[in-house]
Amino acid sequence: MAKIFQVSARAGMTRVVEPIARRLLRAGVSPNAVTVTGTLGVLVGALGFGARGHLVAGAVIVTVFALTDLLDGTMARMSGGSTRFGAFLDSSMDRVADSAVFGAVAFYLATEGDRAGLAAALICLAAGGLVSYVKARAEGLGMSCNVGIAERTERLLIVGVGGLLTGLGVEAALPVALWLLAAVSLFTVGQRMRHVYQQARQIDVPGGGR
Repeated sequence: MAKIFQVSARAGMTRVVEPIARRLLRAGVSPNAVTVTGTLGVLVGALGFGARGHLVAGAVIVTVFALTDLLDGTMARMSGGSTRFGAFLDSSMDRVADSAVFGAVAFYLATEGDRAGLAAALICLAAGGLVSYVKARAEGLGMSCNVGIAERTERLLIVGVGGLLTGLGVEAALPVALWLLAAVSLFTVGQRMRHVYQQARQIDVPGGGR
């Protein structure tokens, strides 16, 4: 059900994004420029606002600029497909943006003296990187890894809602969201490793290495 909702939401967003993508391409803006701009916007929202305790503004700014991830992909498709460097840049900038978001949250919670929340934020930071690494490593070995309940969109949504609610006065919302996210992120790592193991068991020759 969650996957169906995600696909439907993405389809709806694509209809909104496509006219913007066409205008940017006609203006000579490249998908790579949009990728970098979106990352810089996330950095401003996370480090300039979220880390300083302006959680509502930070959540809104991060959400707006995170949507450029859909915009640059649409632009790449319209212009004939993503280049190898474009795909590499997009993945790299995603990791920069994610690190900034969770690093900012960890810094904010540390300044608030919330050790439990800080621990959850650090787990999310590490697990989020691991979720992405497992997929990238599997694909580098020629296997698929498009599984998991906590992909990048879901992770940003959970922490964004938690930050927004805390900014609006529900103090426990952000720590609760982080612990929930930590749990589903670690579960996703397990899902992906199991998925890759099943594929590798069918591909690997017995006794052909570790």
